[in-house]
Amino acid sequence: MIAVSPFAARYHIVHETRYSYETPVSLSRQLLHLTPRDCSWQRCLAHRISVKPEVTAARERNDCFGNPVRELAIEFPHRSLCVHAESTIDVLPHLPALADRALPAGPSPSWETVREALAYGSRPVLLDASRFQFESPYVRVKHEFASYARPSFTPGRPVLDAVLALMRRIYDEFDFDPEATTVATPVLKVLAEKRGVCQDFAHLMLSCLRSQGLAARYVSGYLLTQPPPGQPRMVGADASHAWVSVFCPELDGGRWVDFDPTNNLLPDTQHITLAWGRDFADVSPLRGIILGGDAHELDVAVTVTPVVETRGEAALLP
Repeated sequence: MIAVSPFAARYHIVHETRYSYETPVSLSRQLLHLTPRDCSWQRCLAHRISVKPEVTAARERNDCFGNPVRELAIEFPHRSLCVHAESTIDVLPHLPALADRALPAGPSPSWETVREALAYGSRPVLLDASRFQFESPYVRVKHEFASYARPSFTPGRPVLDAVLALMRRIYDEFDFDPEATTVATPVLKVLAEKRGVCQDFAHLMLSCLRSQGLAARYVSGYLLTQPPPGQPRMVGADASHAWVSVFCPELDGGRWVDFDPTNNLLPDTQHITLAWGRDFADVSPLRGIILGGDAHELDVAVTVTPVVETRGEAALLP
């Protein structure tokens, strides 16, 4: 459990997912990654999930990456499924302790040193990191990604400096376009067309990093969306977000450092971590199997609201 800090950011998050089916679904089994995980910089103060229609059976467990998950089954006909997740989260500052946080170069070892520490046969064996070095359903290890990353990974360059340079290039050279891709779009196509959304940019950056022999994981979570000046915050206007985390074995005794290529920054208190894995397939907020249903419509609404403390009582910001 982490200590409460006056510098912590507190958020209230509502994530609602609704499926409407053309014909009745007779059986539904779902796996939910909607419970924010506790970690050294984040504490979940309150959390609940409600489901309509009422579930037949449910259980909670942790997956192989330590993420809390909920399994549920609905074993009677239904025409819709609504999953409402509500959480209150404290997030502490957790940028690496670097002399210049805008350019994390000094204290980190060279990227070649990190690659060698992760290579097969190296000692000690870094099992927690090494499983994030390889291909996964949405991430490829190929020479195309190594070639794209190479200008950032010059000989002897500190690993965090190199990763920062790669993140900035992705931000500068790729366009955010929600119409350009789907969850099934191959990452090679994203590289070729230079368009996509946060999920695509995370998969692209992971492909580049793993093609360089580094360990990098996919992080899913939330990011507070700022409304235009003078405009009120719209309920449901926020969205799920994705970024990457890179392992640096010689920084603070070995730690993961987050990078957000969509926004060209190092995530801190403005990012709320939900789960992490090899790629989106490991941490999809809701996935499962159904019998029946035919065509369906999906509606997702996310609202992230900052919370302030007033004389010991929590108050939501407008």
